[in-house]
Amino acid sequence: MIVQVAPVDISVLITGESGTGKEIVAKAIHKQSRRSSKPLVTVNCGAIPEGIIESELFGHKKGAFTGAAEDRKGYFEEADNGTVFLDEIGEMPVETQVKLLRVLESGEFMRVGDAKTRKVDVRMIAATNKNLAEESDKGRFRRDLYYRLRTVTIDVPPLRQRLEDIDLLTERFALLFSRSNDIVFRGFSSDAIRVMKQYDWPGNIRELRNFVESVILLEKGNKISSEMVLKHLEPMVGGTSSNLPVPVDKSSGQAERELILQQLLFLRQDMREIKGLFSGGQIDRSGEVGYIDSGGGLNFRALEGDVGNLIKSAAIGDMSVKDLEAELISRTLKKFNNNRRKTARALGISERTLYRKINDYGLEKKQKRFKDTDA
Repeated sequence: MIVQVAPVDISVLITGESGTGKEIVAKAIHKQSRRSSKPLVTVNCGAIPEGIIESELFGHKKGAFTGAAEDRKGYFEEADNGTVFLDEIGEMPVETQVKLLRVLESGEFMRVGDAKTRKVDVRMIAATNKNLAEESDKGRFRRDLYYRLRTVTIDVPPLRQRLEDIDLLTERFALLFSRSNDIVFRGFSSDAIRVMKQYDWPGNIRELRNFVESVILLEKGNKISSEMVLKHLEPMVGGTSSNLPVPVDKSSGQAERELILQQLLFLRQDMREIKGLFSGGQIDRSGEVGYIDSGGGLNFRALEGDVGNLIKSAAIGDMSVKDLEAELISRTLKKFNNNRRKTARALGISERTLYRKINDYGLEKKQKRFKDTDA
């Protein structure tokens, strides 16, 4: 859509959650437009105090207010013949929205404290993480301005809905960071990327970038493994807690991915703790992994025997995340005599997801072998 919209001189509204890359979309539109050789001025409407936002946008005349020691151009004049990108436009005061609408319709405005009407030629791109239709219904955003802005609307989906982008984004962020900081970077393992795709990334691209930079810095010189990813993701999902409910407003797909990741985090944490207890010659059951209540999540109490055996296994340190997940599903199936409904309920995932994972990991054949052996 960017390729279609960019050459046409119309206003564009970019919507999406915070951190999804709306500014990147705005820059791409400007770069491919006929105004690309002219300025792109970015304005964060949410970061400018209400009392001075009009002065920042439209400029002011000398003496217009205390501290106005000289005439000053605003962002719109600075962007003349170019593009103005108004980020977080949903935070703009209603009084300022009236003047913004005038600029959109006629290109005309007045500096604060000046009676002279000025004119600019700018393309306007706006972005928001709010539902402006709902905001206008509540009187917090002018409906006429909303209609003018949304000539074309581009919705940027959250990262959890485009997990296939994680590979390229991770590679790009890693290369940029390692080169700019002269750090040896040996790449991410395929298992590491797979674990990253199981995380929900509520902070979207911004959170992913910060995470990638942090891991590269703290694991300097090493190829990033799934263990390293889990170690640094742990505090982000509250890995020290035994109760990590999944918010009810998440889709089933999001919830399932996060639940599996949480389970792996718990296993990893308890593996460390139990190995430490074994070295002391006794196990304290009072610190056993808890369970997640009916608010939605993994019921470790139903699994504690198999989870404990898996954690105590000497081979676990050599297992990939994929193998660990497959082994846990296999043991849970065996525990419930291959009853998939009970297994799915115990794991906290849907039966459909369980069937898919059984097929992906080839567990159908393994279960058949178990039955044949038992017979």
